[in-house]
Amino acid sequence: MYLERISSPEDVRALPSSALPALCEEIRRAIIESSAAVGGHMGSNLAVVELAVALHRVFETPRDKIVFDVSHQTYAHKMLTGRAQAFLDPARYEDVSGFASPAESEHDLFAMGHTSTSVSLACGLVTARDLAGESYDVVAVIGDGSLSGGLAFEGLDNAAALGSGIIVVVNDNEWSIAPNHGGIYRNLAELRETGGRAECNVFRALGFDYRYLENGHDVAALEGALAELRGCDRPVVLHVHTQKGRGYAPALADPESWHHATPFDVESGLPAVPGASVDYARITGEYLLGRMADDPRLVAVSAATPYIMGFTPEMRERAGSHFVDVGIAEEHAVTYVTGLAHSGAHPVLGVYATFLQRAYDELWHDLCLNADVAPATILVFGASAYGTTDATHLGFFDIPMLGAMPGLTYLAPTCREEYLDMLSWALAYENGPVAIRVPVADVVSRPDFERPAGGYARGWEVVRQGCDVALLALGDLLPLGEKIADALAEHGVRATLVNPRLATTADEDLLGRLSAGHRVIVTLEDGILEGGFGERVARALACDDVHVRCYGLPRAFVDRYQPDELLASCGMTVEGVTADVLDLLGA
Repeated sequence: MYLERISSPEDVRALPSSALPALCEEIRRAIIESSAAVGGHMGSNLAVVELAVALHRVFETPRDKIVFDVSHQTYAHKMLTGRAQAFLDPARYEDVSGFASPAESEHDLFAMGHTSTSVSLACGLVTARDLAGESYDVVAVIGDGSLSGGLAFEGLDNAAALGSGIIVVVNDNEWSIAPNHGGIYRNLAELRETGGRAECNVFRALGFDYRYLENGHDVAALEGALAELRGCDRPVVLHVHTQKGRGYAPALADPESWHHATPFDVESGLPAVPGASVDYARITGEYLLGRMADDPRLVAVSAATPYIMGFTPEMRERAGSHFVDVGIAEEHAVTYVTGLAHSGAHPVLGVYATFLQRAYDELWHDLCLNADVAPATILVFGASAYGTTDATHLGFFDIPMLGAMPGLTYLAPTCREEYLDMLSWALAYENGPVAIRVPVADVVSRPDFERPAGGYARGWEVVRQGCDVALLALGDLLPLGEKIADALAEHGVRATLVNPRLATTADEDLLGRLSAGHRVIVTLEDGILEGGFGERVARALACDDVHVRCYGLPRAFVDRYQPDELLASCGMTVEGVTADVLDLLGA
C-alpha cells in the first residue's frame, strides 16, 4: 500500500509514475471509508484525487503556495502532506478538520471554508512574492461552482491586471453544491464541448493565458500540463474537466445529495442513521410550495443551497419560475430580493447564517436602508451551537450582526406552529424586512399555540407565570428554560418563563413589569453573548434594581466542538443555571 508510506510530498514525488493510479485508488477508498464513518464532503473530494497528486508531484509546498478554494476538496491534499493516518485509521478519523487548517500543517496556508476566496488570496501571495524578489509558484485551485461568487470575479480581474506569474486551476465538475446557475456556466460548457477552443472564452477576455484538459482524472496528463506551467511569469488558467463523486456510484448518480454526506453504509450508500421524517427544511419547502399556488408573487430564493429550504429537484421543478437559485452569491441574493420586494414580489431568501455573514454590506446598505420599500423575508438556517461545528462554518454570530441593522425585525420561533405563523406573518408584513432564525433543534409542536394579537413586530410571550426569577429563553432554548423552571420549583422558587420571540428587540413594557415583580432576570440564548440578546435586555434594565444574569456563547472561533459541552462550559445546563439563580436569590 503506497498511501501508508507517504509522510510528505517528497514521498509522492519519489514514486514512479506507474504507481500513481494505484495511489489514487487508495486515496479514493480512504475518502469513502472515512466519510462513511464520520461524514464528510464526498463529491468534491472524490473529483480532485488525481489533481491533488499531480499538484504535489509538480510543485514543492510549502515553498510553492497552493490555495484551495472553499477547501472542502482538500482530503487528498491532506493525505499527501503527512496526514494520511487521519483517513486510514478509524481511531484517528477526527484528528483533522474537513477544511484547510494552518494549525495542522505548514502546507495549509489559510483556515477557510467559504467560497470564492482563493484567487484573491493568491493575488496577495503573488504581490508579496514579487515585492520580496522571490520566485516561487502560486497556484489557486477553484471549483466551477465558486466562480459564481462575486469575490471570484474580483480576484480574477485583479490577477489578470497584476500581470505576474499566477496559476489558476479551474476544477470544472459541472456542479456547485446543487446544479450551477449563472451566465458564466454557458461559457464553461462551450469550452468543454470544444476542447477549450471556443472563440468565446471568459478567461482570455479577462487577460489570462488559457489551457484546457478534458480528462481531469488522467494523472499523467495533469502532471504534464502543470509541469508546463511551472515557473510561468504571467497569469494563466488551467481548465480541468472532472467528475463530482468519481469512483463511488451513489455519489455519481446523485451529486447534489452527496456533496456532503452524513455517516453511511459503503455498500448500499444508505445513511447509517435514518434522518428525521420531519425537519424544518421539509416544513419550509412544503409550506412555500403550497403558498405559491395561491400567491403568484411569491418567490423562493436560494444561494446554491436549495436543500436547506426543503426544495428538492422535484420541488424546484414544480415551483418553476417561483424558485430562483442565484448560485453561490449571497451578496447578490440579498440585493436581488431587495429589488424583488420593491417591485411588489414576495421574496423569501433561505440562507445559512455562516454564509449570510458575507452579505453584511448588502443587508445594511441595500435591504435595510430601503426598509420602507423592501419588505423581504430572510430565513436564517444553522444559527445555533447545534449547527455546523467547524470553525469555518460557525453560524451563531447572527444576533449581533442582524441586531445592528436598522429597520430589520429578527424573529426566533420556538416550535413548528410558531415558525409557520411567523413566516405567514412576515410575508404579509409591509413595514420592512423580516428575518427568521429557523430552529435547529428537533421539531417541537405546541398545538395550543396562538398568534399574538398585535403580531410579531413587538411583544414577548409569557409562557409560565411565577415570581422571584424570570427566565427569558430565546428560540431553541425555550425547552431548557422549561427544565430550569421545573428544577427551581423543586427548591420552592416559582419562575416566570418568557418566550421573547424577538431576537434583537427588547419588550421594554414587559421588562419593566418583570423587573418590578422579580429579584432576578436570566437570559438564555444560543448565540454569542457579546452584543447579543441578553446584553440588550441588560441595557434596558440598567437603571432598575434587579439582578440580570446573561448566558450565551463565547465570541470565539471554537472548532469541532460537542454542542452540549460548549453550552455546559458557558454554564448553560439545568444544574448550572439553577445553582446560579439560587445563589443570586440567597436561597
